[in-house]
Amino acid sequence: MTAFRHPTKGVSMPIGEEPLEAHEPEQAGQLLADFIRRHPRLLILTGAGVSTDSGIPDYRDGEGSWKRRQPVQHGDFMASQQVRQRYWGRSLIGWPIIRNATPNPAHQRIAELEKRGHSNLLVTQNVDRLHQKAGSHLAMDLHGRADEVICMTCGNRSSRDLVHERCAELNPGFDNYSATAAPDGDADLEIDFSRFNIADCTHCGGILKPDVVFFGDYVPKQRVHSALDALKASDGLLVIGSSLMVYSGFRFCRYAQEWSRPMATLNLGRTRADSLVDLKLNATISQTLDHALAEL
Repeated sequence: MTAFRHPTKGVSMPIGEEPLEAHEPEQAGQLLADFIRRHPRLLILTGAGVSTDSGIPDYRDGEGSWKRRQPVQHGDFMASQQVRQRYWGRSLIGWPIIRNATPNPAHQRIAELEKRGHSNLLVTQNVDRLHQKAGSHLAMDLHGRADEVICMTCGNRSSRDLVHERCAELNPGFDNYSATAAPDGDADLEIDFSRFNIADCTHCGGILKPDVVFFGDYVPKQRVHSALDALKASDGLLVIGSSLMVYSGFRFCRYAQEWSRPMATLNLGRTRADSLVDLKLNATISQTLDHALAEL
């Protein structure tokens, strides 16, 4: 079994000929509650759509297409000083958006599902830690966590806030810029970053990188194995707020199909797994979860 990898090229969304059916939250909630009653111990997989109501932008639209330029590639980050300057420079604006975000009702409702015993593991593709802040204890950060930074040479870990403060001190002029927030601590800022001073590892001088899985990098194998073990032990798979365009998330649906685990998706727009799932709910997330919990 291999580790999950972020794709480095675009993946096309399978678009059906029929228009995508939209569900009212009450109807969707009833359908979801019925799915949960029949499959009470679920592996829940979440994506960016869960955090948008907390002010954190997502990458894709309802058809699965990129809304903006693709995120930084792992290989480019490691190989290019200019890419790292651009990343950390934009992070001076983008990181506080994630740091200051608070859980929204979707995070809270998902935590409630765990509390009621309906989730044996929550696997999130998000790196914002909002599920944990909302009270989810059985949560796995599939793509890592943005609030920690790791040295790629010696492995030393440090707080993202500390690195953020060091970058701000090294670059006093950059606090005058403003830009629109982008996903995962990025910002839509296009300026000359050639004079941006990067904060290196205080232990060995190595390259610092947020402890997240960039596109083109691999999810640690043990994390993959643990998540799939939980899927195999579950009664079914529930995907919330993800288009599943990234293979590290979509692969859960492939394994669920192989292991005959029923699947449901709750997402505004199409998903890559629409042809595989037993229940496809195209509805607002928080309101649908509200109705579903009221039914259970």
